[in-house]
Amino acid sequence: MEWTTGTELVEFCNQKKCHIYEAIVIQEQKNYERTAEEIYNQMRTNLQVMRDSVNSIFEDQSMYEKKGKIIGGEAKKLRTRYRKEVPLCGMTMAKAISYALATMETNATMGKIVAAPTAGSCGILPALLLSVEETHHISEQSLVNGLLTAGAIGTIIAKHATLSGAEGGCQAEVGSASAMGAAALIEMMEGTPIQAMHGAAIALKNLMGLVCDPIAGLVEAPCSKRNAIGTANALISAEMALAGIESVIPFDEVVSAMYQVGRLMPCTLRETAEGGVAATPTGKKIKREIFSKNK
Repeated sequence: MEWTTGTELVEFCNQKKCHIYEAIVIQEQKNYERTAEEIYNQMRTNLQVMRDSVNSIFEDQSMYEKKGKIIGGEAKKLRTRYRKEVPLCGMTMAKAISYALATMETNATMGKIVAAPTAGSCGILPALLLSVEETHHISEQSLVNGLLTAGAIGTIIAKHATLSGAEGGCQAEVGSASAMGAAALIEMMEGTPIQAMHGAAIALKNLMGLVCDPIAGLVEAPCSKRNAIGTANALISAEMALAGIESVIPFDEVVSAMYQVGRLMPCTLRETAEGGVAATPTGKKIKREIFSKNK
């Protein structure tokens, strides 16, 4: 039995008595003739790139001076605060948000990132995995399993909807990454496949309708702070699902709804930088300043 939907994936897991991360390994082995070890090694490589994309901002002193065209330094500011003060949102979330911002800063300064699933949403999965690793003492193998779980969710969304901001708005990028991250966290915390699907559905619903309006057409603002929101959303959604709270609408139907919402969005709100905050007076001013410097 092959799975292509969330429902089929849960049925597959129930039949095989396996986790989602094991299900995708089985399917990858069959479809691409790769060994399980090859698949796990690829995820370990991805995990290391994610780790480096966070650490390069905090550990390389020269990175403090490096900035993108719009963003830079926000991750350090947040880390400084949670090291000095008790964070309002708790240590796991505070660290996660700072790691999401750090990864986006690495991307903005042309550093190496993992597009998981896109460059515009690259901060969410690293933020979730690495913050939970620290605060909950998660093993590297569990992090690798989480990446595989996230990959399964992303595969379903890509097949039945879209991961592209140009096609579906930021809901398709940050929303999908948040759903992937929620499912990953749930299985890392020993939740069930059905709980992971509910968490993914809740996360995707919460960000449905999110537009893509990059200032000056750059993947910097408001993208970086939306990665922070997507990270927090994944933690919230996973917490609810692990408590037994279910999504009223099943995951597959949420994916379909997200795709339909994306199709209804005008082009001005789908990565063209012609609407939303990109079209505000300040957004236009920033664009003029950036492009005047490049002349």
